[in-house]
Amino acid sequence: MGVNDSLLLPVVDEDGAPFWEYAARGELRVQACASPTCGELRFPPRPCCPHCGSFDGEWRAMSGRGRLWSYVIPHPPLLPAYAEQAPYNAVLVELAEAPRIRLAGNVVASADAPLNSVDPGRLRIGAPVRAVFCPVGPDGFPLVRWLLER
Repeated sequence: MGVNDSLLLPVVDEDGAPFWEYAARGELRVQACASPTCGELRFPPRPCCPHCGSFDGEWRAMSGRGRLWSYVIPHPPLLPAYAEQAPYNAVLVELAEAPRIRLAGNVVASADAPLNSVDPGRLRIGAPVRAVFCPVGPDGFPLVRWLLER
């Protein structure tokens, strides 16, 4: 069993299922209003646009680039799978194309690296990052993680 196999996984609901399907293909996409007069990006996914009320939606490809908006270094007590990897980071990333959309994750040295693979001292608010996808758990659930850009 690898270091990533016993981590908590998101619960996939009907609205968010396409996000994870695209992630399994290595694509970062977010939901957008498909109304010709709106087009606003939205996250988390939901059935109706919070800006115009339209029920028309689509999934738009993002570059996978963003910047660190916030981060923490969790301290014990932690769940066992996470305590083994402490200290590690938990981050919020602001997407380049959609600054109001922030995704949670971890900054790692490579897609399949452990959560503690990046020295917390290297993290800075505003640091550029890019998305990578790591299959986790027995079914290879596609978690989005982040690499520091140079």
